[in-house]
Amino acid sequence: MKMFGWKAAGREDSRPALEFRRARFAQGAVGDVPIGYEGQMRALFLRNAIAQRAVRMIADAVGDAPLSAAPDLLALVRARSAGQALTATVASHVLLHGNAYVQVLSDARGDVVELFALRPERVTVEPDAGGWPVAYRYTVGTRSVRLLADEPRPQIMHIKAFHPLDDHYGLGCLGAAAGAIALHNAAANWNTGLLDNAARPSGALVYDPGDGSTLSRDQFARLQGQMDESFAGARNAGRPMLLEGGLKWQALSMTPADMDFAGMKAAAAREIATAFGVPPMLLGLPGDATYANYKEANRALWRQTVLPLAGTILSALSQGLRGWFEETGMQVDLDRVPALAEDRERLWGQVGAADFLSRAEKRAMLGVVEPAPAGAGA
Repeated sequence: MKMFGWKAAGREDSRPALEFRRARFAQGAVGDVPIGYEGQMRALFLRNAIAQRAVRMIADAVGDAPLSAAPDLLALVRARSAGQALTATVASHVLLHGNAYVQVLSDARGDVVELFALRPERVTVEPDAGGWPVAYRYTVGTRSVRLLADEPRPQIMHIKAFHPLDDHYGLGCLGAAAGAIALHNAAANWNTGLLDNAARPSGALVYDPGDGSTLSRDQFARLQGQMDESFAGARNAGRPMLLEGGLKWQALSMTPADMDFAGMKAAAAREIATAFGVPPMLLGLPGDATYANYKEANRALWRQTVLPLAGTILSALSQGLRGWFEETGMQVDLDRVPALAEDRERLWGQVGAADFLSRAEKRAMLGVVEPAPAGAGA
C-alpha cells in the first residue's frame, strides 16, 4: 500500500491522468487582494499582526506539545535542523499554504539522520501517466532537485490539508483569510492617514474673489503643490498658513461615525482568527461572547485546532518513517497538556469510579500501558 496519496496495488487505472498546473499559484491581483501564495504572504500576512499571532499561537502549541513516542524517533522529530523546529514549521506551512514537504536526509548507510521542512511554494508534484505522484521537484531560482516518493524509504514526505478540487495539493487558510487581512490592513493604513492629518480633513481653501472667476489650471496646480510641501503631513502640524488675496480658509471636521474604523477592524480581526481556528478571545479581540472565559477558549483551541493538526502531522511522519524504525507510533500525550488537565482529571475520576471495570480495562481506557511482568522477555 502506498502512502500520502500514492497509488495502491490494483488502483493504477482507477484515477484519471491529471494535467499538472501551477496556475493557482500564479501572481496577480483581484482588486486589492493579491492572488497566489507568495503575493499574499508579502502584501498581507507579513504586515498583519493578527494573522501572524494566530499562526504562531497554533504552530508553537503543536511544536511544544508533549509527545509519546520511542526515544530515538522522538529525538529525530524534536531535533532542530538549521535552527528549524520541525513540527512547528510543518504546522505553519499546512496552515498557510495547505501543504508541507519534509525532506528525509540519510547518511552513507541509508539511515535517516535528519528531517527538514521545505518551503512549500518551491515544490511541485510530478505525477505518472495515471496521475499519481511519483516524485517531487524542489526549485530555487535556476536550480532544481528531484526527490523520489518511493516506498519504503521515501526521500520526501507530503503532508497536506484537504482540498475539495485538487488531487495533489492541499488548501491552506491564508487564501480564505486574505480578504479579511486586506481589510484589516487597509483600516490600519486609513487610521494612520487620519492621524497624520490630525484625525480629520483639516479644512478647505475656498477661492472667493467676488467677481465669480475661478482659478486657472496652473494656479490650482501651484497652490496644490504649496499645500503638500508646506502644510500637509505630521511634520507641518500647527504651522501657520499664509493665504493670498481671494482665498479664505474653511475648517472642516468628520462625524464620529465617519471616523469609527475600530468596529470594522475588530470585525476583520475576528474573521482572521476564525479562518485560522483561533478563538478571538485568545488574541485580545473584544466583542466575542462565544466562550465563557479564557480557560474555555484555550481548551477549545487545543480540542478544535491544535490536536487535529498535530494528529495529521504526527501520523504522516509516522507512516513516512516506517522504513527506518520498527515502532513509529507518535501521538500527543494528553495527560501532560496543561490546557486539558481538567478534562483528563474528569475522565480519570469517571473511569476510577466505574466498579464494573477491571483494573486492566481501566488502564486501557486511560491509555496506560500495562508494564510487563518481572522477568518477562522483551
